[in-house]
Amino acid sequence: MAYAIPLWTPPALPIAGSKDQFPVRRIFCVGRNYAEHQKEMGGDGRETPFFFLKSEFSLVVRGGDVHYPAKSSNYHYETELVVALNKGGRRIDVKKANDYIFGYAVGLDMTRRDLQGEAKKAGRPWDFGKGFDHAAPCAAISPVGRIGHLEKKAAIWLEVNGKVRQKSDLSMLIWSVPETIAYLSRYMMLAPGDLIYSGTPEGVAAVAKGDKLHGHVDGLEDLKVAIV
Repeated sequence: MAYAIPLWTPPALPIAGSKDQFPVRRIFCVGRNYAEHQKEMGGDGRETPFFFLKSEFSLVVRGGDVHYPAKSSNYHYETELVVALNKGGRRIDVKKANDYIFGYAVGLDMTRRDLQGEAKKAGRPWDFGKGFDHAAPCAAISPVGRIGHLEKKAAIWLEVNGKVRQKSDLSMLIWSVPETIAYLSRYMMLAPGDLIYSGTPEGVAAVAKGDKLHGHVDGLEDLKVAIV
């Protein structure tokens, strides 16, 4: 059987310290998973986790140039720890969730905040606020076999044009990575190749063309992008 059109190259991320690639199946994102960010977005307390999806084709591999998106004049950054899964399942036990992790990376959940806000007010889906070309820059994945699990304190920060805009610690996650995996697996059959963007700290704000962003999580490869 032949395909009616040429097949595209499957999205994939580089693996730190390896020539292999990590094929990406889906991108799940957790909303409001740091208390201070939750407050700046109008929330309060330990909310039940909620998720949205980005297209795997919105990845910007290892950063670089990121195009300012169409139809937006309020374009925001959100720095996040990205979790890459090496196997899937449903109703995963939180105590075993780390066994499903291949590795970690630094990612940016880029957001057309104006489109997202308009959709929220109208009671419509806000996919176009979160899912668009270049919406998911991501650094190389650092495998668990190389760095271990990020279970202890680890700084996460973002600089814009050399100035710190976001600064927190992974210990400040409302829902830990194992809890997030376990919760999500109650709703979706997770699979190898899935990515989970685990939420962003406080300090989100707009960027403009020409801005340079530098994202960091202790122990991982940094992510640098330029808005063009």
